[in-house]
Amino acid sequence: MTRKHLGQFIFVGFLWGVPYLFMRVAVREFDPSVVVFGRVIIGAAILFPIAISRGVMKQTMRGFKWIVAYALFEMCGPWYLITHAETKINSGLAGLLVATVPIWSTIYSSMAGDKTVWHAKRLMGIVIGFIGLVLIVGIETISGSADAFSVFQVVLAAILYSTAMAIILKGMPHGDGVAINAVAMAMTAIIFAPSALTNLPDSMPSFNATASLIGLGVLSTGWAFMIYFSLVKEIGQARGSMVTYLNTAFAVVLGVAILGEPLTVGIITGLPIVTG
Repeated sequence: MTRKHLGQFIFVGFLWGVPYLFMRVAVREFDPSVVVFGRVIIGAAILFPIAISRGVMKQTMRGFKWIVAYALFEMCGPWYLITHAETKINSGLAGLLVATVPIWSTIYSSMAGDKTVWHAKRLMGIVIGFIGLVLIVGIETISGSADAFSVFQVVLAAILYSTAMAIILKGMPHGDGVAINAVAMAMTAIIFAPSALTNLPDSMPSFNATASLIGLGVLSTGWAFMIYFSLVKEIGQARGSMVTYLNTAFAVVLGVAILGEPLTVGIITGLPIVTG
């Protein structure tokens, strides 16, 4: 990995670590449906011109049915669940729970016939990851540090994320990532528009909430996907996917440093296990 690629890798890690902070701030004044709608509208506006300039839209639309499924499992479900959960749990905990995506992805690979999952090293990784997940969920909910249902929502979101990747890799393994996500965001916007438009704030939102929603759309939805898929072309999907662990570190650090969130026993115990 060159110095340029390393810089892009770290930057994407930040862009996908900061959305948990953005969501935590935005959802204090915006309904979760408005947050999801806002981020995908902005993200689609950034990605569509790029996809159109590449001349890949016609080819991308041939996989329409796969993109519909991907939108549901990658955006509609997870982004609403995580945003809703952050009305009751801290951003760092949400980011840490999402870091379990590789665990679920490995299980999906096994179900799809990938026998390498059962090699001792990968199997040990799954077992350790699950131990970390159980510790986080158990300690946080039993101690009362986090709402149990909200924790479940984020874990479910992680499972849906891994399902989305399995769907799109099976149906459109060579599809253009920017174009696929641009279309998926447009679909998500259409789905959430009725709920978002009927749940707009009654009064003018604060600067922090508004800036967080815009940042979520521009930085963590538009720019992040654009830079990530450019990076993946250079370093490969396997290396690129490792950014998940960097996201988590940024999510926890930003939550503590900017929002003053506590470093709970569950996070301190589970972070090195899940991300290690």
